[in-house]
Amino acid sequence: MWRELKSVESLSIISEESKSKPVIIFKHSTRCSTSALALNRLERNWNKDEMNDLNPFLLDVIRYRDISNYIEASFQITHQSPQVLIIKNGICVYDQSHFGINYDELKKLCEDDIS
Repeated sequence: MWRELKSVESLSIISEESKSKPVIIFKHSTRCSTSALALNRLERNWNKDEMNDLNPFLLDVIRYRDISNYIEASFQITHQSPQVLIIKNGICVYDQSHFGINYDELKKLCEDDIS
């Protein structure tokens, strides 16, 4: 389900793709049990048919901290982990972290055509 975010250059792809459909970035720390739990909860509930209007990307913030820093600067969003960002038209329109990450909320935002 996830496309791995492994380069700063990929952020231009994300910005471009976000013009046709929203993009989700899940910032995940492989050293954090809370992050593992939030990711697991999201993946257990994920229904591809419900979320096909959303392009999902996963960022390992331990391995690619430079990309996380770039995201923070580009979208003016304070870094947290775990963290979910939704990008639309090249702008971060939603962010949530830790136990605030909720599949049903993401699904509703996707259905409502995030503005």
